[in-house]
Amino acid sequence: MTYKLITPPSEEPLTLAEAKAHLRVENTDDDALITALIVAAREQAESITARALCTQTWELVLDAFPEACVLRHSPVQSVTSVDYLDTDGASQSLTLTDTLLDSESTPGYLVPAYGKAWPATWCVPNAVRVRYVSGYGAADDVPQSIKAWMLLCIGTLYAQRESFVVGQPPAALPNRFWRSLLDPFIDYHVL
Repeated sequence: MTYKLITPPSEEPLTLAEAKAHLRVENTDDDALITALIVAAREQAESITARALCTQTWELVLDAFPEACVLRHSPVQSVTSVDYLDTDGASQSLTLTDTLLDSESTPGYLVPAYGKAWPATWCVPNAVRVRYVSGYGAADDVPQSIKAWMLLCIGTLYAQRESFVVGQPPAALPNRFWRSLLDPFIDYHVL
């Protein structure tokens, strides 16, 4: 089982202007660095929470159909395709009306629709591919506490650009409050 990012988000949860305002930076000298820190903070938030923040497309690759396909990177917005190799090795696509998406659960699940069953597949690796769209939506839809965590992360990374020295703690280690901003969003089912 593998999850592949097909289409990354087209926007970040925070703009360069928001990050610069938080950092109290008024010049453009560090714009490239701050932009990279925004991406790094988003990627770290997504890793810790096992969620997708802004809209992105993922593909679940399986050797065969399980009872239920677990769709990580909640919240799941939609399933765009279910492709598989049939028992003769021919590529097939399921009609999406033959499936049922549980986008309310975390993680999301895809199961056969009532009265339907998954088709048999060719016995080879990567015979099933489920493509789906995840994320809260646009940047404005991302929860504020995740954005606040990202700003704290960006601030720490910006202030401490050098590597940490072994045996010396960094000046601003994340405290419990900082981490607690992400706690309500962590998907413990997939960690």
